[in-house]
Parts: sequence; structure tokens; C-alpha cells
Amino acid sequence: MSTGIPNIPPESATIADGALRGQLEDLATSHGSPMWLRRQKGSAEETVRDAAVLMLFGRGGEVRTEAGRAEKSRLAQLGVADVDIVLLQRAATLRHHPGQVAFPGGGRDPEDDSMAAAALREAEEEAGIPPDTVEVLGEMDPLYIPVSKFEVTPVVGYWRQPGRVQVMDQRESYSVYRVAIADLVAPANRGTFARPDLKISTPAFDVGVLKVWGFTAGILDFALEHLGWAGGWDTKAPIAIDF
Repeated sequence: MSTGIPNIPPESATIADGALRGQLEDLATSHGSPMWLRRQKGSAEETVRDAAVLMLFGRGGEVRTEAGRAEKSRLAQLGVADVDIVLLQRAATLRHHPGQVAFPGGGRDPEDDSMAAAALREAEEEAGIPPDTVEVLGEMDPLYIPVSKFEVTPVVGYWRQPGRVQVMDQRESYSVYRVAIADLVAPANRGTFARPDLKISTPAFDVGVLKVWGFTAGILDFALEHLGWAGGWDTKAPIAIDF
């Protein structure tokens, strides 16, 4: 039976996947988050809506940049050279965060019996990811987005049966990709995006097909560091992003 990982015996793939799952479970239970995304105590009186996003890690994603290909040998030593994560670009017509890159996800509906259920439902609706192919490994602490007044729970998932992702509704998503971790951690693909109108600066990633900044980039930056996959990068390198 094929493991979906070229040139790796099935027993080795099982060991590698077990190690990856263990790392992701540790991420989910870390209770960490970028401090600048934590909700301020003074905002407790605001009406806040619950939301969830799916941080879905799998294997087999395509490395798209030269800088990413240069990272593969280093990541191979960590057993994650072929790991990827699902990201999408939101439609430009959306009310909240139009055109931004995000994890699949959205507001919790009354029928969602948990934050994980909300994240899985949204991932299916936005990217065509069958919920029964995803193993939910846990939830990170909720994070607050003051612009839209959402309190967002990142749900960490392992894609047992990775497959194709696609835009399911053009009113919600412009594009969706499985983005290689190698492209995300490559120092040449990393930097900072400053948005003067909001007086904020955030980590940023340019992985060729997408440019990531803001909330999603902050979580990715934290996760890659916590997992031990990130290398050194220049935090002063600017990344230009149209918004």
C-alpha cells in the first residue's frame, strides 16, 4: 500500500507521521500565541463572536520557490521536508479582511457543537476538505481580532489522507493552496509588513503564490518557532503587500 511519501518504506513513514503528530499535539496544547494577538482585558464588555480556523498540516505539498528548495535538506533532518499547510486568499468582496490570506475557517454557527466542528465545516465549505480525512489534534488558545470583533480558536489538524484543495465558493475565496513548510521557513521568503494606516507591523511571508501578513502570519510565525522548524531570518526585511 502506498504511503504517499516517495522512497520511504511504510514502517518509516508511520514513524515519521507519529513524530509529526506528536509535534502538532504539543503545539495545540502549548497555550501560546503572539502577545499582540491576545485580547485586552478592557475589551471584555464588547460583543464578540466565536470563530475557528483550521491549521491543517499534511504531507506531499509542492515546494514552489528556490529559497524553499534550499531548505529541504535541513528540514529532511527534522523529518518534515514534505510537510505543508493549507492557506487560502479571501475574496476581495468580503466585509471582513477582504483579500487577505488566511487559514480555512469562519464564525461558529449554532449547529456547530464545538470549535473543531466549526473549523472542519468551514474547511469543507471553503477548500473542499472532507472532514473525515482530518484528525483533530487539539485547540490553541483563542485569539482576538479587534477589527472584526472575532475571538478565533486555531484548531490544529493532521491530514491523514491529503488531497486536492480548491475554491468552493468564489464569493468567499479567491484561491486556495497547500503551501510547503519549506517555502514558509526559507529566510529569503520572510520579513515584516508595515501597514501605516493601522500603525501595525507584523511578520510576513512571500511564498510565491501567496503573501501572508497580519493575524495568520502571526500564528504561523509562532507555530514554526514552537515546532522548531524555523531558521534565522531578517525581521527588518520589508515585504510589500497590496491591500
